[in-house]
Amino acid sequence: MSVLDATAFPKDFAWGAATAAYQIEGGWDMDGRGPSVWDTFCHAKGRVFEDHTGDVACNSYQLWKEDLKCIQQLGLTHYRLSISWSRLLPDGTTNHVNPKGVAYYNKVIDDLIACDVTPMITLYHMDLPQALQDLGGWNSADIAYIFESYARFCFKTFGDRVKLWITLNEPYVCAKLGHEDGTFAPGIKDPGISVYLAGHNMLRAHTKAWHAYNAHFRPLQAGQVSLALNSDWVEPLDPGCPKDAAATERYKAFTLGWFACPVFCTGDYPETMRFRIETRSLDLGYKMGSRLPHFSKEEPTPLGTADFFALNYYTSRKVKDLSSASKNKLSFVEDQGAEGVVDPSWPISGVHWLAVVPDGLRKLLKYIKDTYCSLPIYITENGFSQMGPVQIEDADRSQFYQDTLQEVGKAISQDGVNVKGYFAWSLLDNFEWNDGFSVRFGLFHVDFSTPELKRTIYRSGREYAAVIFKHRSQTKPKSI
Repeated sequence: MSVLDATAFPKDFAWGAATAAYQIEGGWDMDGRGPSVWDTFCHAKGRVFEDHTGDVACNSYQLWKEDLKCIQQLGLTHYRLSISWSRLLPDGTTNHVNPKGVAYYNKVIDDLIACDVTPMITLYHMDLPQALQDLGGWNSADIAYIFESYARFCFKTFGDRVKLWITLNEPYVCAKLGHEDGTFAPGIKDPGISVYLAGHNMLRAHTKAWHAYNAHFRPLQAGQVSLALNSDWVEPLDPGCPKDAAATERYKAFTLGWFACPVFCTGDYPETMRFRIETRSLDLGYKMGSRLPHFSKEEPTPLGTADFFALNYYTSRKVKDLSSASKNKLSFVEDQGAEGVVDPSWPISGVHWLAVVPDGLRKLLKYIKDTYCSLPIYITENGFSQMGPVQIEDADRSQFYQDTLQEVGKAISQDGVNVKGYFAWSLLDNFEWNDGFSVRFGLFHVDFSTPELKRTIYRSGREYAAVIFKHRSQTKPKSI
């Protein structure tokens, strides 16, 4: 990565890597942790690649010191991790606090700060406590109040040291894959209905947590709170086709706009989204009320409930119109009336869906600045996967990071986007949801074949560390 111009990044730029509790911690039934929906999902068999589970994963619960060595070896300024809700609160409520869970996260936070690494903590990264799923999970209106209570507990317990908070990671993925397609936990297949209800209650939960922080914790703790939204960059499959152009706008509305519009723009869902869903409901004779819920005037508004924009970007798509092909059934895709496809000229990184399009990130960053807000943007996830034989000298991934960081630098220096940080996904090879351990995103390889779970830095990790070192050395204050 020697050709990268590190001076394009502001001197206080956050150089990070990211992880998530279920994907790395293991210790699924240790020291009072309660089960999560992913424990249930994995143990049901047949849902995850070769029935892999996160029961042990990287065993970060017991091997935290090894993770910390990796963080230090990279020279990270920031580390994004998530809290296992059910490790802290085994039944999901503050009625039962697990002191060993509190002690674990206190240690992680204190160790990071002692090493001059700033923690960014995500409260919810896909792993809802099973006890709350049994009460209806994200389909239940009560979940927003329970989440607010959990968030308050975390702010009170850790907020004296944690100044960067993410309430929810990728609500789009949790809603669509977990409640429409059923391919992620909790495995619900309820096309065209639960997807919107779950998304709505996640937005309500985020809103309540942000307002609680703003009113009760910000005055003393002076931290910042947001939610991490995932989005592809999209363009029409046929730029000269008006239908593909319209489909592209719908695709944006139903993915990024679904959650960004209420928080950053209008306080409500995109108009095109509501129009499509309600029109199709009428056409199909759906008489159970609006499938896309309305925000209550009795509750605080989601508008303005983010102190920065947190973006997870992995890939891009070309979009084609599907509106004329809509079948006579309820479904998210048919409401959207658009399909994203891979341009055959794009290389694929490991897993089939991940086309490598670094300049898509630059375009998306500019789009967010122009469309939603001028708030600081943190790229909270971005990465390149590997499958098959392990390649410690991962030249393709090293090139990917070089190309991507160049595009981020251009977004900052040429497009005027206020990008404050970049978090590579992921610090470690880990449990990649329904792909299990067959897909590797780490800057460090983890040898899952041995009990020691040895961490070995990839070439991409070494080169990322070199970029960070170069930037930090160039921006250090000169000694007198």
